[in-house]
Amino acid sequence: MHLKQDLIQQIHGIVASARERAIRSVDTERVLMYWHIGKVIFEEEQQGKERAGYGEFLIKSISDEFQPQFGSGFSVRQLERYRQFYRMFPIASALRTQFSWTHYKTLISIADTDKRDFYIAEAEKNNWTSRQLERQVNSQLFERLLLSNDVKAVLAVAREEKLPTDAKEIIKDPMVLEFLGLKREAAYYEKDLETALITHLQDFILELGNGFSFVARQKRIHLDGDEFFIDLVFYNRLLQCFVLFEIKTAKLSHQDIGQLQMYVNYYDRFEKQDFENPAIGVLLCADKNDAMVKITLPENNKSIIASKYQLYLPTEQQLIDEVRKEMEKLDTDRKNEIDNG
Repeated sequence: MHLKQDLIQQIHGIVASARERAIRSVDTERVLMYWHIGKVIFEEEQQGKERAGYGEFLIKSISDEFQPQFGSGFSVRQLERYRQFYRMFPIASALRTQFSWTHYKTLISIADTDKRDFYIAEAEKNNWTSRQLERQVNSQLFERLLLSNDVKAVLAVAREEKLPTDAKEIIKDPMVLEFLGLKREAAYYEKDLETALITHLQDFILELGNGFSFVARQKRIHLDGDEFFIDLVFYNRLLQCFVLFEIKTAKLSHQDIGQLQMYVNYYDRFEKQDFENPAIGVLLCADKNDAMVKITLPENNKSIIASKYQLYLPTEQQLIDEVRKEMEKLDTDRKNEIDNG
């Protein structure tokens, strides 16, 4: 007599679920243990705060006492981390049970409160693994979003206190595509880049932002006997619209914008349902002339976004330069408004 296949699968599922809960339970207890150790250290340190160097003496003494028995978890560096953990998360009941200690190690390395709150909200909402969280922090997701959004708006979207109303709250500019593993070259053929994007689709969707689903690659459309091909088509459930990507490895031209606008118009007229919002077009380009983009598109345009891709993580200096450039543009716009006022 043979066991039924569905019975075997059912038992396999029960065992797998139990193992997963057990692992989560162990890690939750470990997080709580580190939190309580940090609390004891912090409270004892505060009692001896008038004594110079007492905090360093305390941690060193605890390490000497416990490290021989319990190992590297009681090193001076780890004990300092536990203390910092408690200081940043002083309420045990507020700790997220789905976060592992590796999540919290990444979070306590972020000094800025708004920035840390943003990553907590994003990691919780999107169920990020510790590796995904670390990658988003290292790729400076928060700073890049702030180039075009204020802190409150970014956090509100991350905490799902409001749904995004503008594509720029979800789609990041510039995008960081270091995960593609492309060699450092001066230029790339568009098809090579597209193939790399498809190969790493999961990471690409994560980099794009929230709510993206893949629809089609090289989507063929017919217009009065002529054929056209849209590089990539996604659907965003938060914006409730199609998002069309055209990949350009040369500097963006007004012809590229016109072509993408045609694709957007096609989707709005032939693919969009009545309950859905108008389609969005994204030109993923190696370089762009912001003035040209602005003058080519209609005023108050929300259907076309030109997003520069980057193949490697931006350095701190690149980020500073980008912020300065944005500030200079704002100052120029303000002056123009005053002069034209």
